[in-house]
Amino acid sequence: MKKDIHPKYYQTTVRCACGHEFPTGSTRENIRVEICSKCHPFFTGKQKLVDSTGQVERFLRRYSKAPKKKAEEPAE
Repeated sequence: MKKDIHPKYYQTTVRCACGHEFPTGSTRENIRVEICSKCHPFFTGKQKLVDSTGQVERFLRRYSKAPKKKAEEPAE
């Protein structure tokens, strides 16, 4: 292998928004995630509403302000 071209590999801790932490190896020193296996509905079996409505509302709000195009006349 060539020297000095590979990224450094760190022993790091992944931190979830729910507070769960677990060690892993990565090229990044710190990793923060929103959902992990301790709080994801697939692994827990519990239905948990993820805040995706905020993203949809933000999208609708952003594009409702955009000027609307006039309908073009059909080509003959």
